[in-house]
Amino acid sequence: MDDPLLPEQTPAEYFKGLVDTALSRQHLRATELTSYYLVDLLCRFVRPDRRVPFLEEQGQPLAFRLARALESGGMEQRARLRSLGDISLFTSGFFSDSLRSGAVDVDYYVSMGEYAYGSLSRRDTDAFGPVFGELARKFVGYMEVLADVSERTGATRPDVLRKYEKLLRTTAPASKFIQ
Repeated sequence: MDDPLLPEQTPAEYFKGLVDTALSRQHLRATELTSYYLVDLLCRFVRPDRRVPFLEEQGQPLAFRLARALESGGMEQRARLRSLGDISLFTSGFFSDSLRSGAVDVDYYVSMGEYAYGSLSRRDTDAFGPVFGELARKFVGYMEVLADVSERTGATRPDVLRKYEKLLRTTAPASKFIQ
């Protein structure tokens, strides 16, 4: 029996709504194709039945992945750079809080992602070149969009300390709150 209270949505429809809302909340403009790319990225990373490229490299430092990409050529290089950019964007967006306490911080992921997408944007024959260029130029903004989606989906649990740290970074010096 169908439940009218639970609308049927594909993962793409679900994420499209979340991405559109997050873009609006972040006051960030995205081309239609870039918005589609973000939705597709989310679908690829959250659906276990979709194959993630270069899964065998999971857990390896991004710098090693970048070196492998630069050593390769042609379509393999493109695929490796795209994988590196996508992993950097998804990880820094969905898990930025956990990166703050790790050996590698979010800036590492940002620089790797910007470099990978920037390299892809300079390929004349790539139809997604403009999308990769936009992802490189606005990487931090799109990272915040994915962080917003992460919070809305419950992928990250609300944490009072994390919210307090975010408040301190965005609004006022710590001395204002300590009396």
